[in-house]
Amino acid sequence: MNRTAWRIAIVGAGPVGLALALHGARLMPEAAFTVFDARPAERDVAGDPRTLALAAGSIQFLERLRCWPADAAAPILSVHVSQQPPSPGQPEVLIDAASLGVPQLGAVLGYGALVAPMQQRWQAAVAAEPARLQMRFGAAVSALEPVGAEVLVHVGEVAAAQHFDLAVVAEGGVFAQQARKAVVHDYAQTAWVGALVLEGAGPATRGRAYERFTRQGPAALLPLPNGGGDGDGTTPRRSAALVWCVARDDDPVRGLDAPQRLALVNTLFPAEVGRAVEMSPLKDFALGLNAERTLVEGRTVRIGNAAQTLHPVAGQGLNLGLRDAHELVVALRDTIDLERALKHVEWSRAPDRWTMIAATDFLARSFTWRGPGLAALRAAGLAAVQHVPGLKTALARRMMFGGR
Repeated sequence: MNRTAWRIAIVGAGPVGLALALHGARLMPEAAFTVFDARPAERDVAGDPRTLALAAGSIQFLERLRCWPADAAAPILSVHVSQQPPSPGQPEVLIDAASLGVPQLGAVLGYGALVAPMQQRWQAAVAAEPARLQMRFGAAVSALEPVGAEVLVHVGEVAAAQHFDLAVVAEGGVFAQQARKAVVHDYAQTAWVGALVLEGAGPATRGRAYERFTRQGPAALLPLPNGGGDGDGTTPRRSAALVWCVARDDDPVRGLDAPQRLALVNTLFPAEVGRAVEMSPLKDFALGLNAERTLVEGRTVRIGNAAQTLHPVAGQGLNLGLRDAHELVVALRDTIDLERALKHVEWSRAPDRWTMIAATDFLARSFTWRGPGLAALRAAGLAAVQHVPGLKTALARRMMFGGR
């Protein structure tokens, strides 16, 4: 197997950037990796409460990197997809891990619970091989400058710069804060995110995620780790993450106080989820598609949210980014020709990327369509997924593992 001593810069120490660094350091022992991140070294990411949903394939990848915090994650054992009434026949799709022969469809955990152990593992790798591996905290990359067959990484406003054979941008951000890429669509939707405490849910709902197509947009409930307790000892309680997408120009959430928001949430989901009795403060994010047409430009590669920011309707953004990282390392490992490796990454990632971009874009746009019969069409689509042989399994495996 061919090896190379390439110098590789990774911009961004989030889950995608760190996964790339850990995977690359393991599979490419002659290559040198430097991870840049603007956050100071003393900033503790462990308490970052943002919620992440990871598919089964992503969990397997992180387990191979030995940085999957299983004790901090809530497994997703089933997914229930339905449309808010009135809907012809009230169709629903139920996907469960047992029927697919997998232990879980995915898992939910806090951003800090995932990134902190990944960062610790990378710092340990740096300490073990300081001549080959580096971590530069507090180093905001201000520019990437192509210089012949190299790329010059500029840090901050001073003239500090380093030469690399390849720079990988894994620093994403959210749609509202990003520079616009080649493929852009503003969905004119807002995502309200937070956490709920649910009371009275039945035992069959344990580990179940819910996706509900409402008249305003998709709403999702995801099981949270260490959730809820037993309430008063007689009525079980569980915690769930809420992602609630609504139209920006007809937002039913923004003008409500906390009790009113709680009351409205209780009209969204099926009765089996129980009743929401507590709600955290909600944060709002603008939703849009922002994607590069190509991953590679010269000696610079963009992956994860730096390459494609998606609507959260299918929860695939981070999973797609982790697959980007995995496949990039495999391509680099398997050839001594960097240009050939980058061309391979470009064409091999295209089917997975554009399938997910197209699917999430279609679903997101469909909620902006108005007209008679659209609810019936969505209902027919759900019924087809549930009852057409093989269709549900194919869809579930695509969501879990991408195009592999």
